[in-house]
This record gives sequence, C-alpha cells and structure tokens, in this order.
Amino acid sequence: MNTEKIQAKLRRFAQERDWEQFHSPKNISMALMVEAAELLEHFQWLTQEASSELDTEKLSAVADEIADVQIYLCRLADVLNIDIKDAVERKMKSNEAKYPADKVRGKAKKYTEYR
Repeated sequence: MNTEKIQAKLRRFAQERDWEQFHSPKNISMALMVEAAELLEHFQWLTQEASSELDTEKLSAVADEIADVQIYLCRLADVLNIDIKDAVERKMKSNEAKYPADKVRGKAKKYTEYR
C-alpha cells in the first residue's frame, strides 16, 4: 500500500468537495473513532470462533469498515504531516523493546508487568 498516493487521493477528494474546512485533527480523530466503533459492532456478541468465521456478506461489511478506519488514519496523518511509514517503524522498535520475545512469548500482559 502506497500511503502517500492514498493521502494525495484523499486530499484531492476533500478539496473537490470543500471539506478541508471540516478536516481538523479533532474532527478526523472523532470520525475515526466512530468508524472503529462501527467495525467493532460487527463482532459484538460473537463468540471467538464465530468472529473468525464470517460469512461473505459480513466479511464485506467488515472490509468496508476497515477501509473507513484506514481512510481516516491516512487523512489524519496527512493533515498533521506525519509520515505513517516512519511512525510505524519507530513504534515497532519501541514495541520490540517493551515486549522482548523471550519474555513475553505466549503471554498477554501489559509491558509494565514484565519488569
């Protein structure tokens, strides 16, 4: 996925509709949470097993919500001039330090519990 191309496309989309005036970081982050909640709604009340065995229609709806979440993440990063690739690489390095594989393998604790 080329996030720079996606961000440029989303930027043009907003500009063509004069929506940039609404795309403050606050508003975009709020919209992101709404979309994340809509994603979560598809899994609410499902068992672990059922959540892994979605029918075609449900899987398509979940894919749409994942796309909405990604769109808002890309738009937020663009508005704030954050390089997503760099941010992810920095965060992964941080996570590797917080969660060394030899200490956390097979465990689901927060990093502060491994000290």
